[in-house]
Amino acid sequence: MEIRHATHPAQLPALDTDQLRAHFLVEDLFAPGEVRTVYTHEDRVIVGGAVPLPGRPLELETADALRASTFLARRELAVVVVRGSGSVAVDGTEHRLDARDCLYVGQGALHVRFQADEEDTRFYLFSTPSHASFPTAVARFADVDALALGEQATANVREIRKFVHADGIRSSQLVLGMTTLAPGSVWNTMPPHTHDRRTEAYLYFDLPSDHRVVHLMGEPHATRNLLVRNEEVVISPSWSVHSGAGTHAYSFVWAMAGENQAYDDVEPVAVSDLR
Repeated sequence: MEIRHATHPAQLPALDTDQLRAHFLVEDLFAPGEVRTVYTHEDRVIVGGAVPLPGRPLELETADALRASTFLARRELAVVVVRGSGSVAVDGTEHRLDARDCLYVGQGALHVRFQADEEDTRFYLFSTPSHASFPTAVARFADVDALALGEQATANVREIRKFVHADGIRSSQLVLGMTTLAPGSVWNTMPPHTHDRRTEAYLYFDLPSDHRVVHLMGEPHATRNLLVRNEEVVISPSWSVHSGAGTHAYSFVWAMAGENQAYDDVEPVAVSDLR
């Protein structure tokens, strides 16, 4: 488990490109035959990737940094299949998942095991501290209502699906959903906003290998950018905007943790105020 410490916005101007990426961009999260995790002190979020090989399941194990007998002793977890299909067994109960399906696992589960149907099946993990236990539940991509937003004139036609939220799968504090851009659209979350009470993480996927997303971050009056490849994660602190434009259409899993679960608890930023 890699550990990353929280940052202050005043640190940002002094960071060069490599340092900026080291603090906020998670690369190489998906490795065949491994579970990889990154613990950030921004709201104590953990992001991870599990890539089991067919016939060789992987267990979600605890880490010394958690000081807990099991990974979910004091945590909750959401799992999204970003490629392929497979299953996740929670304390012996198997949950079949297709691409883009989401599984929520509540605090206190003892054993979580990932099984792949295909060579390139990839599970994305997002975990937060939890102070209450909620039932394990599945949200099927095909069954979740899609909110259509944007217009072609501003190149941001997209569909938003909420999986884990106050009116969907219940959780202690974890909130998670997915946004899919239409062909020919490139912008997400523009105009942008900040989340003063929550940390957010973006996993970009469905992006061809020779394309990139230019992810905007930083304070509104002093933005910076990260060039993001397919299946990389951006950690967005509460004080940072989070928006992006791709050289190709893409999808992303957005996930949050913090003081509340209110989807609309944001501080909007006008495009004209960005610098």
